[in-house]
Amino acid sequence: MERSLTHIALFAALIAVLGVVPKIDLASGVPITAQSLGVMLCGTVLGARRGALAVGLFLVLTLAGLPLLAGGRGGLGVLAAPTVGYIIGFPVAAFVAGWVTQSARAPIGVAAALGAALGGIVVLNAMGVFGMSVMLDKTLGEAALLAAPYLVGDSIKAVLAGLVTQAIARARPDALLSRQAPEPRGR
Repeated sequence: MERSLTHIALFAALIAVLGVVPKIDLASGVPITAQSLGVMLCGTVLGARRGALAVGLFLVLTLAGLPLLAGGRGGLGVLAAPTVGYIIGFPVAAFVAGWVTQSARAPIGVAAALGAALGGIVVLNAMGVFGMSVMLDKTLGEAALLAAPYLVGDSIKAVLAGLVTQAIARARPDALLSRQAPEPRGR
């Protein structure tokens, strides 16, 4: 249990640190950041449940006002911006990435890249496009066109998540919680 809490806190911090990488602002109002790589890694390394919890911790801290999102954004106001779908989608994306990584009967690098792609590209962009559509008063098609520039970078991040997860599996197999049996729950 203590080990899981430590991993959850460390990966929440990883997402925050990846927000320090300079963002690239696009016309849609949704920046290109490295934080989605952190979300992917939460799932591929920690597994579905722990990965979603790590992202949830990051979001609680952000919504409480800590400036942890790229560009130093934080507080409840981020829920009234075009990024709202992506922000709400972060824990769902981590869960899906972790679930696929845990479940796929493939080598860990392939399973992690696939999980990162399904969670961090498909799920996250679907939720992000919906959020942009609502906040920018655009059709889903128009919002999808605004999100198209993210796909190349997200694909690179998914491959990186697979490679990093594979490297962790080789160097520190005990640190790769996504492929370990879940901890027993308390009474």
